[in-house]
Parts: sequence; C-alpha cells; structure tokens
Amino acid sequence: MKNIFEVLEEKQIVLPGDVVDLLTGAKNVRFFNTVEELADASTGGREQLSFEVSYEVPGKGRVVEAVVHRVKNGISANYTEKYMRRRDPDTMVIGDDLPSDKTLYKDKYGQDFSGLRGETMAWLKEQDLAVFFYFAGQHGIGAGGIAIAPANAAFFAMGLAMLQKMLSPDELPQGFSVDSVIFVAPPFRHTHFEGRQVVVHNRSETLHEVYSYNLYPGPSAKKGLYGVLLFKGSREGWITAHCSAVQVFSPYDNFTNFMHEGASGGGKSEMFQHIVREEQGNVLVGENTISGEKRFVSIPQLCGFRPFADDMAMCHPSIQRDNGKLTILDAENGWFIRVDSVTEYGRDPFLEKLAIQSRRPLLFLNIETQPGCTALPWDHIEDEPGVRCPNPRMVVPRDMIPGIVNKPLNIDVRSFGVRTPPFTLENPSYGIIGLFHILPPALAWLWRLVAPRGHGNPSILGTDSMESEGVGSYWPFATGKMIKQANLLLDQIIKTPRTRYTLSPNQYIGVWKVGFKPQLLMREYLTRRGNAKFRTDQYQPARCPLLGYELNYLSIEGSKVPTRFLKVYRQLEVGHEGYDKGSEMLTDFFHTELRKYLQPDLAPKGREIIEACLNGAGQEDYISILPMDYQYSFFSHEIEAEE
Repeated sequence: MKNIFEVLEEKQIVLPGDVVDLLTGAKNVRFFNTVEELADASTGGREQLSFEVSYEVPGKGRVVEAVVHRVKNGISANYTEKYMRRRDPDTMVIGDDLPSDKTLYKDKYGQDFSGLRGETMAWLKEQDLAVFFYFAGQHGIGAGGIAIAPANAAFFAMGLAMLQKMLSPDELPQGFSVDSVIFVAPPFRHTHFEGRQVVVHNRSETLHEVYSYNLYPGPSAKKGLYGVLLFKGSREGWITAHCSAVQVFSPYDNFTNFMHEGASGGGKSEMFQHIVREEQGNVLVGENTISGEKRFVSIPQLCGFRPFADDMAMCHPSIQRDNGKLTILDAENGWFIRVDSVTEYGRDPFLEKLAIQSRRPLLFLNIETQPGCTALPWDHIEDEPGVRCPNPRMVVPRDMIPGIVNKPLNIDVRSFGVRTPPFTLENPSYGIIGLFHILPPALAWLWRLVAPRGHGNPSILGTDSMESEGVGSYWPFATGKMIKQANLLLDQIIKTPRTRYTLSPNQYIGVWKVGFKPQLLMREYLTRRGNAKFRTDQYQPARCPLLGYELNYLSIEGSKVPTRFLKVYRQLEVGHEGYDKGSEMLTDFFHTELRKYLQPDLAPKGREIIEACLNGAGQEDYISILPMDYQYSFFSHEIEAEE
C-alpha cells in the first residue's frame, strides 16, 4: 500500500516544505478521509460516548477546553468557558509583511511572528495529529488546502471538514494546489494570549497560512478560510460576499432571487425561516414594548423557497452572465447555522427536522446534551443560571438541505439587514428604519461600506452600541487593504444595474418588537409583485436621506401592514422630533465611518458619492451620481435630480 507522500507525488501535488517537515517529524499522524471518521475520533473512538478535550498548560495544569458527547444525531461539543461560545471580533492579526490595513502581529505583540510560528510547529510535532485535505469554494472556484490539528480536537476538525469540502488523498485531482494551511494549537491562547481567541494569518505570494489558537470554529475554520478567499479574490479582481441567498416562489409562480447581506446577526440565516403563524392562523408583525399591543396580518398562503447560500457567496468573473444582474455561487460545503431563535418545539420546523432526523452526523455547539441522547436545537446551554447562550449552532452539510439550489444564481434583489434597538422619544437610537426601504445603488454601496453591526448581536462579543463591521460587512475577515475591497464592491454594483436594493431592520421598528419579520415580509411581498413596479403614490423619499425611499402603504394578500411599521415617525412614542434625533445619530455615524475611505486610491466615483453624503446629499443626488436602470427598477417613473 502506497503511503500518502507517494500518492501525492504520483498526482504531482506539492506540499509546502514546512508541512512536509511537520508531518514527517510528528509523534503520530493520521490522515482522515471522511467526516464520519472525524466524528468517530471526536470522542476518542466510536465506542466512547463522552470525551474531554484537554491540554497541559504550563502554570495552569490540565485545562479542559470542551466536553464532547456522542449523540444519536452526531457530535455535541460544549465549551467550558462562556467566553469561548461566541466569536471574539478582535481575533485577527497579520503575521506577514504583505500590504494590510489590519493589526500586525509584530505591532501588537512587539516581536516578529516567526518566533511563535516556530514554537507552534515544535508543539504540533509532539502531538498525535489529525490531518486532511479540503477545498474552500465550489465548482472548482476557491482555494485548496490542508488542515493540521491535534487529534483530540477532532470535533473542531469535523466542523472544518463539514464547512469546506473534505477530500481524501485518493479524491485529490491531478495537480491539486495547496493554497492554504490551517494549523490548530489551542493551548497557546493560555500561554501567549491571556486566554483570548487569536487567529494569525501569515501570507506569502504562494501560500496563506492560518494559525488557530483556539477551538471555536467561527474565527478560523469558517471566517479564517473566508479570509483566504477574500485575499485570493482581491488579487484576482472579485469578492466573496457576506450574505445568504434564497430563491423564492409565490403562489402565482413568480420567482425572485434574494441575496441578503449584513453584519453578523443581520438576518442572513433567518432568510431561510418559514413565517410562523400564531394559534389563530394570523402572522404577528410586532408587539409594542410599552403597551403590549400586538398587530397581525392575515396571509392565506405563504411563498415557498429554495435555499442557496447561508453566509458567503463567491462573485467570480467566470460565472457572470453579462445580463446586468449579479451572479453568485455558494462558497461553502456546509452551513454554520445559529439556532437561537428555536426556543421550543415547533418554532422552526425546517431547522428542527434537519437537526433531529439527520441521516449523517451533524456537529452541535452550545447545545445542552447528555451522552447518547438526541441533540435538540432548542436545548441551548446556559451561560449562567437562567441565561441561555445566545449563540447555539449546528453545522449541516449543504447537500442535506432540502431543495438546495446547486447552480449559480442570478440575483434580483440585494437586501441589507440591520439589527436595530428599541426607540422612544425619551431614549432615541438609530431604530428608525421601517419595514423595508428602497435604496438607489449609490446608497446601497454606502450601507455596505458602513455595515452597522447593531443591537444585541448574538454571534460575537461586543457592545449594544452601533459599531461598523466595515466594507461589505466582511471586512473583519479580510487581511488586505480596505480601499481595494471598497473599489471592488463599487465596481460590482456599477456593472450589475438590473439588480435592485432594499434595506430592512430586525429586532425593532421604533418601539415595536418585530424580530426578523421585516425581511421575511419583504421576501413575501416582493416575490408576489414579480416585475411589477410600485405606484408613484406608494413611495416617497424617506425623511432620513440615508434610508432611501420609504413606503406610504403596503398590503399583502389584501392584509394591510399598519403605516407605523413603514414610517417610524408615525408612532406616537417616536414622532417627528424623536425620529429626527435618530436620523441625526445615524447620519453622524455614517459620516464618521465614511471619512475613513477618503484615501488617495479610492475610485473617483466612490469619492464623489462619499463627499456627497458628507455634504448632506438627498436621494436624488445619489441617483444623479450613480443612475439607476429605471427599466428594471422598483420605480414606475424616473426620479430626476433637482436642478
């Protein structure tokens, strides 16, 4: 039987020299071929139902990072520290000298990364290693690589192998390019980083190394490889968008393809949720947080949908169809689904069925389990007594999603989601966004530069104040130059004039608690309309110019959505005075963030748009700078700029 290096040589696959040195010098190395093999290894063997992932840490002794259970529907892992159950937004540092706007390792820690890199390799050589090949991307577009982790962290490797396409050595194509490597060394967060999540990106002209010094998959197995795709795309002139995508069909056979972007917590995964009816059969739009009043709409038959992408989509030049619409391809092989909204049986039948009736092992994180039980998506582990972890997750292979779309998707509507806080006149905030707004292309670009992270984010550690996630809302995962990404994104918007743009809040509209209903009702409404345009009396410029155009009225299947959900200033608890305070807060935030982009290498058209915003531009000004294709817009007539 041929060893792994003979197989690679026959296939003309070249491993990086340091990887060869590590694998030939390590204590023990096992190459894994399937996710099922990694599932078996996650508890130290198929016969074991429980396993502690622990390491000896100098000065601290034995540290248990996670407790892993074998359950009937897969593997369940729970971190012993509350801090490790969500992604720390400040994990990334850059270990190389290639162009970057991100924090450099040598600046943050006062020394070159090469020293820690050598220590990491030495530590890995002393471990039993789990190794496998992967491909980050789809249909041959993306980046190949190899993952190297301590064998006792097989649950982490399992998650990575599900999120990206795992390849056995026999499956590797001739000349497979190893463009990236993930090295996993969990105890270093204690010995070098005061217990913090740290991921170091070390790039060269030919290889992108990712050093994961923690066992939460978010910043490394998922977003780390997102960084690999973004860096590759920045060199080749394309982006990987931070989005979900879904094909929706109405009861009248209208099809509309939605791409929903936004910062973490902005409603990407929720775009696949079914609208849950109340006991009476109506749909709850929202509940007044002061009076307790509830408002409903009646929708006899809801739209159906086919999922496409959950969090990342490649906008590669080779799949564009030159038809004026953006075409995307899912960048992942599996989905990292947050199930915090599933709080009891029946809340989301789609996700519940996926989780409970799985025909292959799934990975559950932050879900309360017992060895040998069935992991239930509503049994969230508690961060403290009576307080649920806000970030329960499950990793599901893409090919297990019912009705999944497997070919590139033309996008009709690009929506953008923002987590908004409650709003009253006495306690103003930026929660002034109505059910949904229509954005001109220039404003759509500005929202993607600012990308507010927003209120009550369940996925990452942070504050409830408005913070920017940066260009494309994927900037936290990018390793290169911010202006390069801004220019790529603007060029993409200019070249796709037939794709339309909307903006939706989630959590609150003014004083009303709405959850993710705004984007779901937008999905229902726009799909029913098909290519029909809005009547001229149905929309008007929003009172806050950054919100584009607001709706004057909206009915779904004859059920009217109250105007207070379309125009927040119509709420008695807000009024014009309160709304204007919120508008001022939002405008100040935009101005602060947008000034960062006024750098010499910003595209001239981008500079013109940003300077217009800083000078108080109105909606017509944005349209005059970057005209819309009215033939394919939402509008029934051209909106001319004021002279």
